[in-house]
Amino acid sequence: MMIRPASPDDAAAIAALILPEIAAGEAFALPRDMSAAAAVAHWCGPDRQTFVVEAEGRLIGSYYLRANQAGGGDHVANAGYMVDPAARGRGVARTLATDSFDRARAAGFTAMQFNFVVSSNRRAVALWQALGFAIVGRLPGAFRHPTLGAVDALVMFRSL
Repeated sequence: MMIRPASPDDAAAIAALILPEIAAGEAFALPRDMSAAAAVAHWCGPDRQTFVVEAEGRLIGSYYLRANQAGGGDHVANAGYMVDPAARGRGVARTLATDSFDRARAAGFTAMQFNFVVSSNRRAVALWQALGFAIVGRLPGAFRHPTLGAVDALVMFRSL
């Protein structure tokens, strides 16, 4: 696997990766009918650095890294991750996460916070906890899951 900064040439591959996950509506608090252009603009926005991971000549995952807040909170990073369903179970998410921690530290961040982890996304919650994140808040019924109804969202935090 090779992780590198995303380039404008990656837009179509990023859209192909993230649109099905957004449309599924099970893990991201984004409009399920988001257009490809809007999804890529969100994922690769000017307030974040976006990275992709390739294996065997194709994009199998991506993440973005940004400051969680401005001003007095800009020492805490925030990130979003997506892995191609066909590549799950191969350590891609863990590889992306550890790469993001290294890049966040190098950029001067001292901690990382996830503001809205959908509690029913058990694989993600388990991975974040295995990587040292603590659940520091619970937002009851804050996410409308398409099949489960209202589920909690978690705020997760770890020092870098």
